[in-house]
Amino acid sequence: MNAAARYGSIQNETASRERLMVMLFEAALRNIRQGIGEIEEGRKLDGSRTLLKASEIVAYLRRTLDHGRAPELCSNLSAVYTFVCARLIKAATARIAPPAREAEKVLAPVVEAFATAVRKAA
Repeated sequence: MNAAARYGSIQNETASRERLMVMLFEAALRNIRQGIGEIEEGRKLDGSRTLLKASEIVAYLRRTLDHGRAPELCSNLSAVYTFVCARLIKAATARIAPPAREAEKVLAPVVEAFATAVRKAA
């Protein structure tokens, strides 16, 4: 295992729950952007796989919502995550970038808001 991989492994093992969530959000956004790029470069199969990976991360984030603690917020986030997943699956199956761009546009502010909230709380 190289140094970067070891660092990433240690970071994942020692990060707070909130930081892990930020890392998941960032991974989803990174995969969306990478998938868009791959599709636009003509590597449609790679792009499709990358977008499906992003969709899996967002679906996981949706499952982590605690509706008992913040029902209205969770309801709103669930709707956002559902929309994002639907657009990513559309982009992946059709191997086209526009639906993934819509997903990115909707998810990016959520990622930034969550990351900012975690930084402020720390």
